Amino acid sequence: MEIFYRAFIVFIMGYLFLRVTGKKAVGEMHSFDLLYIYVLTNIISTPVEVNHIGKSLTYAAIIVILYKIFVRLSLYNKLRWILYDSPTVLIRNGDIDRKGLKKVRMTINELLSQLRVKGYTDSQNIEMAVMEDTGSISVIPKSDYRPIQPNDLNLNVKKEYIPIPLIMDGQILDYNLKYLQLDRSWLFNEVEKAGEKVETITLATFLENQKVFIDNYEMKEHKNDPYYYKPGKG
Repeated sequence: MEIFYRAFIVFIMGYLFLRVTGKKAVGEMHSFDLLYIYVLTNIISTPVEVNHIGKSLTYAAIIVILYKIFVRLSLYNKLRWILYDSPTVLIRNGDIDRKGLKKVRMTINELLSQLRVKGYTDSQNIEMAVMEDTGSISVIPKSDYRPIQPNDLNLNVKKEYIPIPLIMDGQILDYNLKYLQLDRSWLFNEVEKAGEKVETITLATFLENQKVFIDNYEMKEHKNDPYYYKPGKG
């Protein structure tokens, strides 16, 4: 029980420390962020093997406080350029910057593959490509090659409506019903009209036209239809 207790405490405290730090995907982390994660995980995992849980969590709390201080300091521009790397230009006006590639240790093949991932096949069509301090690449195409925007055609488009989930994996989301000022009886009625059951629904969403879209667990078979081909079947 002592081993379980220690592992449980370490897991919960580690989770809380990371929640205090804030949300950030691994791909958006700076070198300083990754170092913080490595140090923190090493510290909080120590009590699993050694019986010093109090001391270890104290050290972890100190690391979290120091990290929060450095993050706050990085909000000031002068200190930010010291703590974080500056963006590196890889392409400028269609020309590949070899010095920039050398600085970030990237080959031309890697650069071209990153451009293809973002939907660009020709570097000549790029106004600027920059590797940000997080390691991601930002691409700004030349004006002739950027996607057409509604404003270019003087079109007035309506505001985008985001369908609101009401049921996910057979579970009713009561807080969304409350937000829409609806109740379970209304939802049960809509599900019944569709000939479905709540427990068999993968996703049910409230649409802009006040109707409910339902996606159940069943997958329709479309034999010999090339649009529904399943790769891997011989």
